[in-house]
Amino acid sequence: MAATTAVETNMDKPIDYELNPGYTTTKHSESVSVDLLDSVELQEYVVDFLEKEVGSDLKSLKTVGDLLGKLREENNVLEKQVLTESSSVPPKVSAALSTAEEARCSLDDLLQREQHISNMLHQHLQGAHAWMDNLGQTLNQVNTIEKHMKYLQCLQHIEELSAAVQQCLMTSSVWEAIRAVDSMAMLDTGLNQSGCSHLQEFLQETLHFWHKIIKDRLASEFEKVLTQLHWPIISPPTQSLTPTVNSHEITSQLELLVIQLLALQSSDDLISQRVLACSQSGPSTQPVSSGTRLSQAPPLCLPIQIMLLPLGRRFRYHFYGNRQTNSLSKPEWYLTQVLMWMGNNSTFMEEKIQPILDQAGVTIRARVELCRGLLSLVQEKVARDASKLLYDDALFCHLVEEVLQFEKELRSNQSYPAVLPGLLNLLLEETTLQKWLSVEKKMAVEKVDSMLSSEGAWSSQYKDISDMDELKAPDCAETFMTLLQVITERYRALPCPSAQLKFLELQRELVDDFRIRLTQVMKEESRCPLGARYCAILNAVNYISTILGDWGDNVFFLQLQQAAVSLGEEVVLGGLGVTEVGRLASLEGSLFEGLLALLERLKGDMIGRLLDGIMREVTEKAKPYRQDRWFSLPSLQDQTAMSLSSSACPMMLCVRDRLLNLHQILSLSLFQQAWQAFAERLDNFLYQDVILSNHFSDGGATQLQFDMTRNLFPLFGHYCKRPENFFKHVKEACIILCLNVGSAILLRNFLKESEEEMRDWAGGGDPPPEYALNELGVYCLAPCDVLILLNLRASWPGQ
Repeated sequence: MAATTAVETNMDKPIDYELNPGYTTTKHSESVSVDLLDSVELQEYVVDFLEKEVGSDLKSLKTVGDLLGKLREENNVLEKQVLTESSSVPPKVSAALSTAEEARCSLDDLLQREQHISNMLHQHLQGAHAWMDNLGQTLNQVNTIEKHMKYLQCLQHIEELSAAVQQCLMTSSVWEAIRAVDSMAMLDTGLNQSGCSHLQEFLQETLHFWHKIIKDRLASEFEKVLTQLHWPIISPPTQSLTPTVNSHEITSQLELLVIQLLALQSSDDLISQRVLACSQSGPSTQPVSSGTRLSQAPPLCLPIQIMLLPLGRRFRYHFYGNRQTNSLSKPEWYLTQVLMWMGNNSTFMEEKIQPILDQAGVTIRARVELCRGLLSLVQEKVARDASKLLYDDALFCHLVEEVLQFEKELRSNQSYPAVLPGLLNLLLEETTLQKWLSVEKKMAVEKVDSMLSSEGAWSSQYKDISDMDELKAPDCAETFMTLLQVITERYRALPCPSAQLKFLELQRELVDDFRIRLTQVMKEESRCPLGARYCAILNAVNYISTILGDWGDNVFFLQLQQAAVSLGEEVVLGGLGVTEVGRLASLEGSLFEGLLALLERLKGDMIGRLLDGIMREVTEKAKPYRQDRWFSLPSLQDQTAMSLSSSACPMMLCVRDRLLNLHQILSLSLFQQAWQAFAERLDNFLYQDVILSNHFSDGGATQLQFDMTRNLFPLFGHYCKRPENFFKHVKEACIILCLNVGSAILLRNFLKESEEEMRDWAGGGDPPPEYALNELGVYCLAPCDVLILLNLRASWPGQ
C-alpha cells in the first residue's frame, strides 16, 4: 500500500521531476547522500510497476487513464484517514491537560487548607500546654496516693492473713492455716516484679515464720505416726509392716498428715528456692561442690523430706567425723548401707505412702523420691571424698570402681529412672574426669609393661583347647584387649557423650602405643621370621585388628561415632578431612579406621618377612631341581610307573614342613593369607627359575608335569579343593610343554602368523590367538609367553 501511494503521489507530478536523480526536497535537505539512492530505487519501482500494468503492448496505453484514476482514489482515501487521525489527537491531549490543571489547582487548595488547620492546631496546643502541665501534676499526685493506698492495702492484707493463720492454729484449723499460708506465698510471687523491697521482705519473714510453725507441728505429728509404724526400717523386715494395734486410726492419721504436708508443698518449695538463691548469690569461702549443683533438681516431696530426717542423721553419725566407719579407703561401707536402706524401705513406700500420693492426685513415685533423698546424702559424701583422693591413685581408683558398681545396682535393682542424675555425674567434674583419665592411662601402661615382660607373654593360654584357640592370640594381646574392654565397661554408663569420647581417644592412644611396642619386638625377632615368637607377634597384630574391626560394628561405638560427628570433637576427628567426616556420619567408616590401617600395614609387612624367609629356604633346597638335565630326560610312555624327581625331594619336604608349621602356629585367617601368598610366590619362582631357565625334552616336560600335579599341588590340597588354581603359570606351562609334536607345531605356526596379523585384525577373519589358547586350558599366559615356552622344547622334527 505504501508503494502504491508513492506511485500515486508521483503520478501528479511531471515525470522528469519525479525521476530526476539530483532532485532533493526541502524535507531531506540535511541528507543529500541518501536522496540519490532513494531516486534510483524509485525509478526501478516505477519501471517495474509500468511493466507489470502496461507491458510492451502499445494498445494497452489507453488503460493508463483508468490506472491514474484508480491511484488518485486510493490517495484520497489515505489522505482522509491521515487527516482524521491527526484531527482526533489534539482534543484528547487538550482534555488530559485540562484534567491535570484541575488536579493541580485542587492540590494547591488542599495544601492551603492543611496549612491553615495546622496553624490553628499549633495555636490551640500552645494555649492548652499550661492546662496539660497542671493536669499532669494532679495525675501524678493521684497516682502516688493510689500506690500508697495499695501498699497499705497489701500490708493490711498481710496482717489479716497473719492473724488468720494465728487464729486457725489456736483453733487447730490446720487446713485454713495452710490455705492462708498459700495465699501469702501467692502474694509473695506477685510482688517479685515490684520495687517494694521492704514490703516483700516483711511478707517473706511473715511467711517463713508461720510456715515453720505449721511445718514443725505437722512434722512432729508425722514423726510420731512414723514411729508407731516402725519407721525407718534399718534392717530387713522380718514381720508385716502393718501394726497390730489401732492400725486403722494410725493409717487415717498418716493419710491426713501426708495430704496436709503436700498442701504445704508449694510454700515450702518457694522458701527452699529463696534460701538456695541467697546461698549461691552470697559470698562464700568454699567452692560450690558438684553435690550442691546436683541438689538443684526439683525439691523432694515434703513428706519424704521428713521421713528422710532419721536416715540422714544416722548417715552423718556413722560416716562423718572421727568414726571408724568414716574411712576414705572404704567407700563401699556407706554406699552399701544406702543401697540396703533403699531396699529395706521400698516395700513400706509402695504399700503405705504411694496409695496416699495417688489419692492426692500428685504424680510422684514414693520409692523414687526415697532413692533421690538417700542419693543426695551419697552425692555430698562422694563429692567430699573425691576431692581428698585426687593425689592417691589407688584410693581414687577404688572410689571410682565402687561408684560405678553403686550406679549399676541403683539403676538395675532399685529401678532408678535413667532421666534422673546418679553418682556418675560427680565423675564428670573436669578435675575428677581428668584424674580418672590419667589414672586409667597410667595403670594400663603399667599393665602392658608387666605382661610384655612376663615369660608367658607370647604363648596362648588356650593352646591345648583347639576349639577356643582359633585366633591363637598370645596372652599379652588377649590381656591387652581385655584391659581395653574393661575400660569400655567402666565408661559405657557415663551420661555424657563428650566424656565417653575422651575415654575412646585414650583407648585409641593405648592401641597405637601397643602397636609400636609390637613393632619394636618384631624388629628384634625379624632375624628369625620363622620362629614361634615372631609368629606370635603376627597373631597378636591380627587378633587386635580383628577385635577392633568388630568394635567398629558395635552399636555402642557407632553411637559414639555419631556423637563425635554431631559434637565436632576435635580430639577424635582431628586431622580428618570433610570426606572422612562425611563417611563417619553415614556410618561407612569407623573411628578405628586409622588404627586398622596401621595394623594391616604391620601385618602385611610381617607376612612379607615371613614369606621371604620361607622362600629363601625353598630356593636353597630347589637348587638341584633347577639344575636337572631336563632336555635329556628320556620319554616315558607309562606315567603310572613314574616317581618324584629325586632332586625335588628336599624342596617338597621344605614346602610340606613349612605349611604344617604355619598351620600350627598361625591363626586360621592368617594361615589362609600366608599359604595363598606362599603359593603365588612359589608359582612365580618355579615358572621363572625352573621352567624359563631350562629346555625340556618330551620326557623332561612329562616329569615336570608329574612333579607339579602329583606332588606339589597335593601339598596345598589339604587347605583348598583346587590347589592348581594357585599355580596358574606352572600349570599352563606344563600344558604347553606336554603338547604332542603336531599340536605344538600347529600352535607355534598359528601364534607366529597371528603375531604378524594381529595388528591388522579388526574383528573379521580368524579369531585372536587367545581363543585357541583358551581351548587348550591356557588363560593366564599371553601368546608371546606361549611362544617362549614352545621354543624351550628341546627337539623339533628336522632338528
